[in-house]
Amino acid sequence: MKQTISLLLLAAAAGLASACGAPADNKPANAANSVNTTNKTNSNASNSAAKTAAAPASKDALLAIEKQGWEAWKNHDEKATADFLSDKYVGFSSTTGRQSKADNLKSFAAQKCDVKSYSFSDEQMTPIGNDVAVLTFKAAQDYTCDGKKGTPETWSASAYVRDGDKWKNVFYSEQPIVDAKAPTPKAKTGEAKATESAPDPSTDALMAVEKKAWDSWKARDIAGVESVMAKDFVSFGGMGRKDRAESIKGWSEPKCTGLGYAFAEPMGVQLAPDAALVTYKANSQGTCDGKPIAPTLWVASFDVKEGDAWKNAFYLDVPR
Repeated sequence: MKQTISLLLLAAAAGLASACGAPADNKPANAANSVNTTNKTNSNASNSAAKTAAAPASKDALLAIEKQGWEAWKNHDEKATADFLSDKYVGFSSTTGRQSKADNLKSFAAQKCDVKSYSFSDEQMTPIGNDVAVLTFKAAQDYTCDGKKGTPETWSASAYVRDGDKWKNVFYSEQPIVDAKAPTPKAKTGEAKATESAPDPSTDALMAVEKKAWDSWKARDIAGVESVMAKDFVSFGGMGRKDRAESIKGWSEPKCTGLGYAFAEPMGVQLAPDAALVTYKANSQGTCDGKPIAPTLWVASFDVKEGDAWKNAFYLDVPR
């Protein structure tokens, strides 16, 4: 969701952010309602079945909503922006940290942006169950916010959740496009502070998936990493998106030493019965192929239920 862009882009460039190279007119779901004037029982049953079988998101429909969100940003339309966002919205800011919907709208109202143009390309949608989906795309843009020029080209990730008969934005992040051969960008150093209060059980369950993945990465146990990845897993960063096979290759092939990590401030959000989002701070250390990894990160990890187990379906991190 575009209104957080200038805050996020003031942070360090995020190209090699993964731990080791790691609105308005929302369209209703396309579900038919059966009407039978002579048989109310059959009609109710048909309507119930139609509601249960609500169609999954389509890339084109979500892109249309995304563009209207950017138009709201361009036109500084606070009402359209508020309508565009889910009440469960989570985002990251380089100045205030994790943002709620209320935080985001406050930042949006205070920010003065002059948007001359924007365009999207290389769009792709990653479903997270039936009621959540993440759009990833390249954005070309010409704008200034509070007198500061915005980054002209980014990789953007924008997540949507079904809210009744509408789709609403629940997460947005973008990173400057990075050349794979470029030096690793620097991030702030510093220890993650211990969590002040115990997380809730649902957050614990999601963080158990994260811990297993990071422990396996640290031990160079790629089978362990694979065990918590959904079948259609996607990772995302300044070099774009990587599918499951590409992600496994990117995490297993580099020669890494001195790996370590610490987590802080985890927060889980149940988005649907079979989909959830967890965000947290991660501090990491070590080198891969002789390059230091980004030491301080914000992580957003979307999980999907496969059987009785949570599996990671979409992962991204950005320097904080």
